[in-house]
Amino acid sequence: MLSHVIPPPRGYTKAPNSLVRHPRIGSDAKVLVLYVQGLPEELRDKALGEHARALRMTGRAYQKAKADLVSHGYVHERRESVAGGRWRTVQVFSNEPLTDEQAARLRAGVPADGYENAGACVAPDAWPAPSAHSPTVGEPTGRRVGGLLPADEEQGENSSHPPTEAAVEAEGESQDQDQAEVLLAERVLLSLRHKTRELSLGVREARKLAALAAEWLRRGVSAGDLRLALSSALPQEGVRSAFGFLKNRLVEKLPAPPEETADLLVAAESAPPPHPPSPLPPSLPLLACDGPGEEHMFRPHESWVTTCGPCHREQQRAYWADLMACAEAEPAPPRPSWRELAAEAAANGGVTCAEEASGYGTRATAT
Repeated sequence: MLSHVIPPPRGYTKAPNSLVRHPRIGSDAKVLVLYVQGLPEELRDKALGEHARALRMTGRAYQKAKADLVSHGYVHERRESVAGGRWRTVQVFSNEPLTDEQAARLRAGVPADGYENAGACVAPDAWPAPSAHSPTVGEPTGRRVGGLLPADEEQGENSSHPPTEAAVEAEGESQDQDQAEVLLAERVLLSLRHKTRELSLGVREARKLAALAAEWLRRGVSAGDLRLALSSALPQEGVRSAFGFLKNRLVEKLPAPPEETADLLVAAESAPPPHPPSPLPPSLPLLACDGPGEEHMFRPHESWVTTCGPCHREQQRAYWADLMACAEAEPAPPRPSWRELAAEAAANGGVTCAEEASGYGTRATAT
């Protein structure tokens, strides 16, 4: 690669190489740091979300950039209570990573161990004491840093009972964990293209489905099991839309929460045992078989049975064999020829003996 770099004579911003070359901070976060650092002092006194909107950064991109900056020490946030039961969020921004102790020193107006000019957001002064005038008013003050939340952040409700510091820290840890689960779910969705080309997703499509996939991770499903559940047992006719197919599978096959599964197991263990099957009817006693051969015993299936199965079948074969032998021993009488039938009919007035016996040859005679 050929490069030609000319340093600008004016209007530039110095950026540390540790930030520009940081492998785990996204480009949106780096641009946001450079943008805020390059603003005049009087224009920095805004919430970080307002600077992101000035860069036309979308809400999703801003949240990811902010999470990168917070996790690596470039942005520190703290909620504080003020007079009148109100709350404010103070943001401390720096172009160099700061520890929590250094950020606290900046909020208190003390240089952060050599970073006298590092903080772009300076901690506000103490709120003025209210006067005796009715209605109560104070001295006019300038704009307070971090007094307003960005528009794309959730507004907290005012409460006369402020949350404890432990609750605030727990809420922050929960938000960080949720963000990590969403990012992991997004990577799992994008990795499905390596399983099969039918499940290839774009970055925006994966971000739209990341919240649904993150719910699987919250319910105890590992990233590998999630990838296997989404990529296995594909329809034989193929996948027309990877986005629609994965969205339907994430919703329809969502596993039950661990609490519900544990309740079902406890209910199954505490359920009464099933009713035992009804006992079989008592069997009949053994009887001596009436068939031929040596004497032997059998258990009849009905009270009227006197022979066992083999003997009964042998008796049936012998019976039918006797019938066939008798039929063969008595041959059938020969059939008369047609000449004999005609002569017989002429002697009997046109009726044969067979017809006369059957009644079909009866004729009506005139009287």
